[in-house]
Amino acid sequence: MAQPWITLDTVTTDEGVLELRQRGRQDFLITVGGLVLMNSLNNRSEIVLGQIACQHLKDHPAPKVLVGGLGMGCTLRAVLDCLPATAQVIVAELNPVVVDWCQGPLADLTDGVVKDPRVRIELGDVADLVRCKLKNEKFDAVVFDLYKGPHPKTDKLNDPLYGSRAIKNVAAILKPQGLFTIWGENYDAGFENRLNAGGFKARSQRSGKGGYRHVIFIAQKNR
Repeated sequence: MAQPWITLDTVTTDEGVLELRQRGRQDFLITVGGLVLMNSLNNRSEIVLGQIACQHLKDHPAPKVLVGGLGMGCTLRAVLDCLPATAQVIVAELNPVVVDWCQGPLADLTDGVVKDPRVRIELGDVADLVRCKLKNEKFDAVVFDLYKGPHPKTDKLNDPLYGSRAIKNVAAILKPQGLFTIWGENYDAGFENRLNAGGFKARSQRSGKGGYRHVIFIAQKNR
């Protein structure tokens, strides 16, 4: 018989109640408004997302990476495992409690990834950070691992994350040939087209084999 979920913490957000649940030693669940955001035993696409963004930077003298969305820290762990000790990784996270969870009950999942000396946490919306606070910085890779990925109903121009204006903002903070990788629940041809029109050469892939597979969009800045 499966063990019952135990609720470790809850916090009210604009999108509903955010909860961290656990059953067993390493089986965790994060939900919002009753909807599952992520499960610690089903994260292959998040890991591949981070690897694709950063595996080419392992010999870079001092790479700089932006990660939008902390979650359980699995994508960040994959990013750091590809990078040298000289790397700098900025992580944008909207909810402070998620950072607390990664420092507390979730820490063993990722070897305390939040406390890695290469990591700097910026609390806030990654779209706002890209547009304002980070607009004068230059990154080798940008990774968006957000629970709402691009979809056909996305506002093509004004969506703060996946619209053409947002894509232009990301392109502005990337170095020439820099990579922009984005997690998506399903493929969205419109988003891939906007990436290609916004100064990137884009493609997509699904990770692993069998079962439900999420989409990873991979976009390289043209120049």
